[in-house]
Amino acid sequence: MTAPATAFTVERGWTRLPVAARIAVVYVIARVITTAFFLFAAALSAEGSRFGVAPSLPDLAIGWDAQWYWTVAVSGYPSQLPLADAGHVAENAWAFMPLYSFLSAGVGFFLGSWGAGAVVISLVSGYGACVVLHAMLRERIGTGAAMWAVVFFSCGPLAALFQVGYAETLFLFLLFLAILCVQQRRWGWLYLLVPAMGYTRPGILAFALFLGLYGIHRFLRRRREALPRRDVVHIVALGALATLVGFSWQWIAGAVTGNPGAYLATELAWRRNWLGGETGFVPVDGFAKAAGFWFTQWGLGPEMGYISLFLLVVGVAAALLLLPQVKKLGIEVRLWSASYLVYLLLVFFPQSSVFRLLVPVSPLWGAFAVARSLPWRLGVLALALVGQWWWIYNMYALGNTYWQIP
Repeated sequence: MTAPATAFTVERGWTRLPVAARIAVVYVIARVITTAFFLFAAALSAEGSRFGVAPSLPDLAIGWDAQWYWTVAVSGYPSQLPLADAGHVAENAWAFMPLYSFLSAGVGFFLGSWGAGAVVISLVSGYGACVVLHAMLRERIGTGAAMWAVVFFSCGPLAALFQVGYAETLFLFLLFLAILCVQQRRWGWLYLLVPAMGYTRPGILAFALFLGLYGIHRFLRRRREALPRRDVVHIVALGALATLVGFSWQWIAGAVTGNPGAYLATELAWRRNWLGGETGFVPVDGFAKAAGFWFTQWGLGPEMGYISLFLLVVGVAAALLLLPQVKKLGIEVRLWSASYLVYLLLVFFPQSSVFRLLVPVSPLWGAFAVARSLPWRLGVLALALVGQWWWIYNMYALGNTYWQIP
């Protein structure tokens, strides 16, 4: 009877811990695993890698786009757009929002380097995002399932982002707080969160769409659920604010550089690395071109790409609308996920960073946690960790070809 009694004691001790402490334990274990993956990747890194032979953890933490955030912190934004040899706008700092860069610089001032500040911001924001994610989901799927969603999230394929100089985890923390505020109808905080999200990373226009769809949903249900005038005013005002913030960065970039299309031209500079030539912006055009491009690369022809894209869109829409596991997460999570995926479909050119760009739909981890089967949950966790290692290995140990860019 000793072993069962010990297990029972451990379980009781675990459940008596405050939720924030339990999440902290999960989060620390997850970060230890990610650190081990990074160390293993560093040991496998060779001369052909972007990072060279045996890079250090700080080297990996400030690699790739972290360099752009560092550039913003130390040099600001260019008043003249750099041009490539072909004459079009080259990649530059205007593609990266300022809040994460400058917060990292502020924390880094006390820690001795921008990179140290960036990693601390990412780590702390990641823990905060886990706490808020649990709060978002526990009333919908229960405390236990919500904790498993936190496990999947903190150990997921893109969990390396919790420990590198990217703005994603700060954005997720702010986003999850914003969704929680909508769930609880605490509108006042959103007037602070919306600008903060908007100047952390692109995606605030998706939140504007989410608020619009949420307002329509509340209006259609007004006979079953009261829709106070106060809520209407806040939903409309916050939707307008999110839209204004979403376009303001384009206006700021245009004012500073004297080029009204500065921001859009900067974003399209990355797309030219894949397609070459002059590339303009047309909604959905990025996904359509990517479907043709990738399936041609794989020898299947562009037609198969277009068919696959159509089936993908239909399949994702059906999952958000019909899957009972997704429906249990609540209308706010479903509408946000739909809004963000529509936003990506409209503006993004899918390539290797598409996995990172999908991180804002992380609340959908709750759908994988609904089933109470322990083998199922352990299987999901195992697949998440395998995916995490695959991503770290390709992006940091190798990082030597066009599809190994995070």
